[in-house]
Amino acid sequence: MEFSDTSHGRLAWRQSDGAGLPVLMIHGNSTCTEVFRNQLDGAIGEKYRCIAFDLPGHGQSSDAPVPEDTYSFGGYANAAVELMAAIGVPRYAVFGWSLGGHIALDMLAETDALAGLIISGSAPISQDTHSMTEGFKDEIEWSLASKRVLTEDEIHAFAHGTCGPNAPYDPFLETAVRRCDGRARSLMISKAACGLGRNQQDLAINATVPLAIVNGADDAFINHAFVAGLPYRTIWEGAVIDLPDLGHAPFWEAPETFDPILNRFLSSLN
Repeated sequence: MEFSDTSHGRLAWRQSDGAGLPVLMIHGNSTCTEVFRNQLDGAIGEKYRCIAFDLPGHGQSSDAPVPEDTYSFGGYANAAVELMAAIGVPRYAVFGWSLGGHIALDMLAETDALAGLIISGSAPISQDTHSMTEGFKDEIEWSLASKRVLTEDEIHAFAHGTCGPNAPYDPFLETAVRRCDGRARSLMISKAACGLGRNQQDLAINATVPLAIVNGADDAFINHAFVAGLPYRTIWEGAVIDLPDLGHAPFWEAPETFDPILNRFLSSLN
């Protein structure tokens, strides 16, 4: 793991050995870079320069020095852009999962360095205070995903449920939830629920670079009809892709299914 200092704290990151198009991988709420290990250590990482980092308040990164400035879609997006500039990567794709997908969408308004983005398990929401209900099946703002302090039972439940009921479980998932700065959950969700920040629905619809959306068809968190029904202008291959029998983290649950799609998308950007 390597470390870079940014205005959002000291960020931990690692990269694969591939020499192809750089790909920034952004994890979800209360997880860490380890969730991308199948891609980093597999054929995707051998072909592309995959860079994954722990968000501020997560994993081996420091907590945010000013939580109110960092723990939001926009704050995280600014941290990601700062990191890539610090590493010296002028053009790159972004793969964002769950919270990472929302960060990826915000990055469209933060930088012109993006070659394209692929998101999974993320519903592009507007600034309307009811948009969370449109984009997600459950009341995310009242769920474990938004709680600052979790009990041991809640940590266990979060770790076992976040990737989907049929996804492989690994102890690092629970370690990551336990480590996460609880303010990262509560501030990020409360700001999104109040409609603070950029209109991600507009960002997704009007993306000026290729946008791929690849979800597990059995993802229990997102409203699939809402995600599929938006009039995207640059949606890759003409439509949202739903992978049968897979949950919230298809790249983790079934990399043998997800990675060929990821490879095809990244290859189309060169």
